[in-house]
Amino acid sequence: MRTFIAIDLDETIKNAISEFIRKLDRGDKNIRWIKPQGMHLTLKFLGDITKEKMAGIQTVLNKITKGHPPFQLNLEGTGTFPPGKKNPRVLWIGVKENRTLLEIQSRLENELEKLHFPREQRKYHPHLTLGRVKNPYHLESVLCILDKNKEKEFGDMTVSQITLFLSTLKPTGAEYTKLSEHTLV
Repeated sequence: MRTFIAIDLDETIKNAISEFIRKLDRGDKNIRWIKPQGMHLTLKFLGDITKEKMAGIQTVLNKITKGHPPFQLNLEGTGTFPPGKKNPRVLWIGVKENRTLLEIQSRLENELEKLHFPREQRKYHPHLTLGRVKNPYHLESVLCILDKNKEKEFGDMTVSQITLFLSTLKPTGAEYTKLSEHTLV
């Protein structure tokens, strides 16, 4: 099972992001846009796991969520990976700096490392993927809109759960299924 841990977004945020994607989408097949049901804030990609490992992961999630009350998540700004205007691969919306979010993600890394999940080598950069670029040609108008919105506020939400997701890869894009939800208290 291909899995990851993430924060599912509320419908208001998904609607705001969907509206922004409609402004960006010029019908160009060079970008695979994220559908509302696929919008989430990834905390940790786990990859393929066995059913046996799932119990340990859920124990870690319960441990971490019991130590943190719900918190505010503010979405703002846009950008690309890699940064700059040369050959972007991912278009994204940013997350305003949030100490609680970073602490939860760091604790996940530490606890999951004990279960033999490799620690992410790159610094965690919280973001919501808008689209994945298949071919970087003719993206000028999209990049111009992203640049004009690099400080735009897309809304905020209260994070009250962390979710373990199953990711099923299909020709039409990944489909996500909630395996378990863990409430922050």
